[in-house]
Amino acid sequence: LDTLEKWVTEIFSEIPNNGLPKPFFGHLTQPFDTPEFHKLYRVIPIRKVHSLTITWALPPQEQHYRVKPLHYISWLVGHEGKGSVLSFLRKKFWALALYGGNGETGFEQNSTYSIFSISVTLTDEGYKHFYEVWFPAVCFSCCFPDVWKNECVPFCLQVAHVVFQYVKMLQKQGPDQRQVIWEEIQKIEANEFHYQEQTDPVDYVENLCENMQLFKKEDFLTGDQLLFEYRPEV
Repeated sequence: LDTLEKWVTEIFSEIPNNGLPKPFFGHLTQPFDTPEFHKLYRVIPIRKVHSLTITWALPPQEQHYRVKPLHYISWLVGHEGKGSVLSFLRKKFWALALYGGNGETGFEQNSTYSIFSISVTLTDEGYKHFYEVWFPAVCFSCCFPDVWKNECVPFCLQVAHVVFQYVKMLQKQGPDQRQVIWEEIQKIEANEFHYQEQTDPVDYVENLCENMQLFKKEDFLTGDQLLFEYRPEV
């Protein structure tokens, strides 16, 4: 450690400190023309694959890193058990995989906005039904059925609307009484942190330097991985 400290001092001590404040772009609250988001874009891929991606532009969530609300939502959306979106779509033979979340990169999360996306890998049959409209009523036995009771919601039986109605149901239920789910996520992330494999030193230092720009001093080592506070209002 002493040798490393000596190297860092020799290499970086000559870099001048201009005393400039950290750049902040929080005043740019509407970076996207969000009405333009209400569109469907079709892209022809090079390889044979059908994928539906739904993207939301949200207010910046960077300051809520101790709560990680987007991680909580992505956990619920990406659940694969009974009553989940993916379970329902697989029963219809419409989807192979589903994942959602925020990449926590500079583009997807910063002081101006946060991006949340849900991507569904479709089967050939699912591609035929990804935007087909008709109106039955379906009962979702939501993920974690011991916490959420069966919820009946009317919706258009198509892949896109299934996703939207599931998110709407989560919004209606709310996180106020769902602390048990958040605590489960907290424990899993803590276990993964404590038993993670050793990473390349260069990658670790690079990640640590990024964390120093985003988190409080006491959270430099853990701020990007652990959940600290349960705050349903966030």
